[in-house]
Amino acid sequence: MEFWYLYHSGVAVKTENHLLIFDYYLDAPQGGGLADGVVNPAGLTGENTVVLVSHNHGDHWNPVVLSWREKNPQIRYILSEDVKTDGEALRMGPDDTLELPDLKVRTLPSTDEGVAFLVETDGQVIYHAGDLNWWHWNGESETYNREMGEAYRSQIDRLAGKRIDLAFVPMDPRLEDKYLWGSDYFMKTAAPRWLAPIHFRDRAEVFDWLAKDPQADPYREKLIVPMERGRHVILPR
Repeated sequence: MEFWYLYHSGVAVKTENHLLIFDYYLDAPQGGGLADGVVNPAGLTGENTVVLVSHNHGDHWNPVVLSWREKNPQIRYILSEDVKTDGEALRMGPDDTLELPDLKVRTLPSTDEGVAFLVETDGQVIYHAGDLNWWHWNGESETYNREMGEAYRSQIDRLAGKRIDLAFVPMDPRLEDKYLWGSDYFMKTAAPRWLAPIHFRDRAEVFDWLAKDPQADPYREKLIVPMERGRHVILPR
């Protein structure tokens, strides 16, 4: 299994027989390829491509993905039910399960909008959080932050004991000193084989924080960092 980090929460994951593209939105520079963090529709020809969109926020969803069908008529779209489009797509709400002959998709409710995805295909299990995260904001009320923590933990607890080979989880520097809470709880509860941070835009300083943060020491070797746009990672067997 291998993947390309595209930008923010956008990633492209290649398994033995599938190309899974999650939460793609930054469609520039034009003419680029995965090494530039861009999906070139011409490069999808012949690929068994599945596009997944976790929710309708503009930093996770770009309608341009629907135009890719012009180059690859067999492309499939799995969209959160809040994504409004007339294009042909499979729709999923929270706590849904979709079983196709070649892949299985399960969703979890987000603590913001839409869903998180758990995808099983080609003997691999991939988790993409979308906006499911422990959003503890230093300026918010104690009640809000307590309820947010409870909501997040209740969802991640459902993954305990389940196999996850690769997880994409928010590590958002806007949360300041709470930037690691969501990923930390995920690592300690769901115990994925590998975790790659997402949802940090251009604020790569989050990786400087992480390098000095002793909280990550127990699982540091399982973190794929730093994430730079276009980075290509081939995971060991």
